[in-house]
Amino acid sequence: MEILAFGVQADEKPLIERAFAGHHEVRCLDVFLNEDTAPIAAGYEAISTSVNADLGARVLELLAAGGTRMVAQRSTGFNNIDLDVAERLGMTVARVSYYSPYAVAEFAWALAMAVNRRIVRASTRTRDFDFRLDGLMGRDMYGRTAGVLGTGKIGEAFARIAHGFGMRLLGWDVAENPACMELGMRYVPKDQLLADSDLVSLHVPLMPETRHLIDAPALKAMRDDAILVNSSRGGLIDTAALVAELREGRFTGVGLDVYEAEAGLFFLDKSLEAIEDDTLARLVTFPNVLVTSHQAYYTVDAVGQIVDATVQNVLDYTEGRRSENVLVPRS
Repeated sequence: MEILAFGVQADEKPLIERAFAGHHEVRCLDVFLNEDTAPIAAGYEAISTSVNADLGARVLELLAAGGTRMVAQRSTGFNNIDLDVAERLGMTVARVSYYSPYAVAEFAWALAMAVNRRIVRASTRTRDFDFRLDGLMGRDMYGRTAGVLGTGKIGEAFARIAHGFGMRLLGWDVAENPACMELGMRYVPKDQLLADSDLVSLHVPLMPETRHLIDAPALKAMRDDAILVNSSRGGLIDTAALVAELREGRFTGVGLDVYEAEAGLFFLDKSLEAIEDDTLARLVTFPNVLVTSHQAYYTVDAVGQIVDATVQNVLDYTEGRRSENVLVPRS
């Protein structure tokens, strides 16, 4: 069987081809799955998609009409997939339930330190042989407080790094993580965490109940000099509300690897086009904001694990097995 893989990055392609070798043929495309590209999948029983694929009702119906019976998403998140429609159409949908949490946690810390120590501004200056230190002063992390919203595997990895810096730890989650508590983390209500933290990092999944978890009141609750980092899902933050706070001169720094309207933008070269998203265009102009294009997971270790799990998901489908990665069918 030949698998059609959408949204494959250049660095990712050899890993995918190598992993599928000896199992199934794979055709890699750099285009992302949406309503316009879905017809390409006609005749392919199984496809693989990236995190920014459109797997809403209309796209799933087009895929099913073309003979697609299995979707293997190369990500942990699946908020882009209409699971009810997939089940109604009799499709199998699988995701990657686990990959290196260190990739994302380490990148979240890279964002935090970059905005704290003004690394991007300093690098731009030195390229112009401007070696002044004005405006580059940061803060020690030692002795300060890190607030971790979501203390699963990635949140725990982030907390361990914070512990290594000598920071106090506050946590918020639906369930307490004993490993985080052993590090000295104290679980508190969200508003208290936001009010008491010098650094706030988001590590919760995007679900209806977590959408705009960081809304206007939550942003108001944060310290004026706090650092905010989001390497999870863009929809966790009300970006318009964040821009409004930034216009007031608030926050030492904001590091965002995700953006709530990133589909159709991230992973693509838009450098020669006018950006119609006024919120994003305004966001990137703030000197204390660093935006990257959903690359926190993008290490050879994590991507290798994602690809291997995706291959296994396809093999499980073809050989009639189920695993914890299967989202549909639900039973």
